[in-house]
Amino acid sequence: MKSLTRQIFIAGLAMAGLAFPAVASAQGAAKVGASAPAFQAVDADGKTRNLSEFAGKTVILEWTNHECPYVRKHYNSATMQTLQKDMAKEGVVWLSVISSPPGEQGYVDGARAKELTVQRDAAPAGILLDPKSQVARAYGAQTTPHMYIIDPKGTLAYMGAIDDRPSSAASSLKGAKSYVRQAIAELKAGKPVSEASTKAYGCVVKYAPLS
Repeated sequence: MKSLTRQIFIAGLAMAGLAFPAVASAQGAAKVGASAPAFQAVDADGKTRNLSEFAGKTVILEWTNHECPYVRKHYNSATMQTLQKDMAKEGVVWLSVISSPPGEQGYVDGARAKELTVQRDAAPAGILLDPKSQVARAYGAQTTPHMYIIDPKGTLAYMGAIDDRPSSAASSLKGAKSYVRQAIAELKAGKPVSEASTKAYGCVVKYAPLS
């Protein structure tokens, strides 16, 4: 009976779009310390982008869904935009990835993606549209936000949460530890990332059916 109750509870969370890693369908091959999975995706401008074009640079992948309360927490407070701009100053390539398929929460086309970027004063180097969830599956993205950092050698250096406060409340940002800032600072200093894998939190990424 307890097992059935737990299954119903988890299913309810999934339907609500809340974070619960056990219900995510992600089966990515991404592993910290291994080569980051290659990808190809069309950006908001209709241009095909590949991971290989950023060889020699540090790359941050940010899975996002503008309708997710966890994402809104970071954008409404401008913490995400500030982080994007600070990373750009460090020479880091920041790519926002939208993997929501048509009909699911967070789905947008290129025009809407660019409109949201302007409205929020966001500053990614590019916005990748992944409506078939191909990039999400390659990396095993589970939530929005879900963060990945790829070092200049193409090795996955970090994967997980943006910070240590798994809450959608803006008040949780006070005193939060930014895993992303910490990882970038350690990479810049030539040190190993001390917390290279953390549990991501946010809204469950809705995957497109496998064709």
